[in-house]
Order: sequence, then structure tokens, then C-alpha cells
Amino acid sequence: MSQVYRFKSEHTGRRADTTTVKDAINQLLKTYQLQTRFNETYLEAFWSRMMGQAIASRTNRLYVRDRKLHIEISSAPLRNELVNAKQKLIQLVNKDMGSEVIDDVIFI
Repeated sequence: MSQVYRFKSEHTGRRADTTTVKDAINQLLKTYQLQTRFNETYLEAFWSRMMGQAIASRTNRLYVRDRKLHIEISSAPLRNELVNAKQKLIQLVNKDMGSEVIDDVIFI
């Protein structure tokens, strides 16, 4: 008894009843209402990648509370620049995050 195996030369893709890991994690965060806190933590962790080393090296403290980004900047000239560009900073952060994570920036 010999069996004949047939192999498809093309990739058939994912089964219809499967979900990607990314989609599964997003669903989990949504179900347990953790998406907001996840976004806030991500922002804090990746601040230097988002803003660059020049700004990150002069940032003493950074946290998000109630959709407000609180930043402590050690350089007065840089702080003034960021105060003047507050709306642009909000847009940049939200664009990088892919959703509306912050509504305001407070300089401390």
C-alpha cells in the first residue's frame, strides 16, 4: 500500500477561524478596559524614541494622568519651545501612538 501525498506549491494563508496575535492582544486590552493605561505606559517607555535624544535627555519626569501628559524639562529654553509648540506636541504624540492618548500637556 503506497500513499500519495499532494503538496500545494502556494501558501494557502491563515485559516478562517484564526486571529493574529496583535488582534488578540487588542481584543484583550479592549475587553478588560486596559487600552488607555497600555497607551500611557507605552508613551512613557518610548518617549526618547518619539521625541529624540535631545529632548529625552532633558526630560526629568514624564507621566500621563487623566489624558494629560505631565513633563518636567530641565532646560528652560527647551521648556519654552515646547510650551509654544504644545498643540503640535499633542498631535505628534497622538499620531505616533495611533490614537488619541493625550488631550493636554502640563509642564511641571
